[in-house]
Amino acid sequence: MSKSDTVRAMPVAMSVAGSDSGAGAGIQADLLTFAAHGVYGTTAITCLTAQNPDGVSAVQAATPEFVAAQLSQLAGYFDIRAMKTGMLFDSGIVRAVCAFMETRRDIPAVVDPVMVATSGAALLCEEAMAAVRGELLPLATLITPNLDEAAVILGQRPQSVDEMRDAARMLHVMCSTAVLLKGGHLDSGDSVTDILYTADGTMLEFSDERIRGVNTHGSGCTLSAAICAGLAKGMELPEAVFRARHYLMDGMRKGLNLGRDTFIAHLP
Repeated sequence: MSKSDTVRAMPVAMSVAGSDSGAGAGIQADLLTFAAHGVYGTTAITCLTAQNPDGVSAVQAATPEFVAAQLSQLAGYFDIRAMKTGMLFDSGIVRAVCAFMETRRDIPAVVDPVMVATSGAALLCEEAMAAVRGELLPLATLITPNLDEAAVILGQRPQSVDEMRDAARMLHVMCSTAVLLKGGHLDSGDSVTDILYTADGTMLEFSDERIRGVNTHGSGCTLSAAICAGLAKGMELPEAVFRARHYLMDGMRKGLNLGRDTFIAHLP
C-alpha cells in the first residue's frame, strides 16, 4: 500500500480563545468539537485561566503582540477555511485579532462575544467592550451572543421570543452581519429557541426541548466551534447552524459523567 492510499485531506479551522484548565470550555472544548467534526483544529491562545466548572480563580492574558504572532504563524502555513473567536479579554487582544481579520476577509469568522463565564466570572474587561462592539463584531461572518451578551451590546435584554426576534434584527443592523441569538437563558419553560438572522435579512428559528440535569459550562464555545467546523467544510451558514445545534443537543442528551456532575459529551 502506497502512502497516497492512506493520506487524506482535512479542512483546517482556527480557534482564537482562552485556555480552560478544566477543559469544559475555551480552546479545549473547541478542539474536541473540531475533532468530532473531522476538522483539524489550530489555536491562537489569548489567555490562560485557572478554572473549573465552578469558577475562574485567575487569568493570565497573553500580550497582543504574542497573539498576533500566533495568528501570523498559523496563517503563514495552514489553509485556514474558517475561524472562531472566544475569550479575548482586553482591548489590545481584541484589536490584534481585528487587525488579522481585516487582512483575511476570505476566512469566514464566527465571533462568540464571550463576556461572562457560566459561573459568573468576567471574561472581558469593561474597557474592551467598546472595541468588541465597534470593531470586532462588524468583521464577523456570524456573531453568536446569548441574551446577557445581547443586553451588553444593545443595552436591553430580550424577555421573550418576540423580543429576541427584534433584538436579532437590531444586532444585524448594528453590526452588518449575520446573528445567531441564543435563547438558552430565557425563562421559556420546556423549550429553547435560537434566532438566526442571516446577512440577507432572512430570519430562521430553531427550537428544541430543554435538556435538564446537564452542566452547560462550555455550551456556547461548543456551538460556535461546531458552526465554525461546518463553515470550514464548505457548508452554507443555515446548514452549519442547524448541524451545530444538533451536535450540541446530542452531546447534552448523551452527557459525560466526570464524578461530580454531567457535562456535554463531545466525542462518541
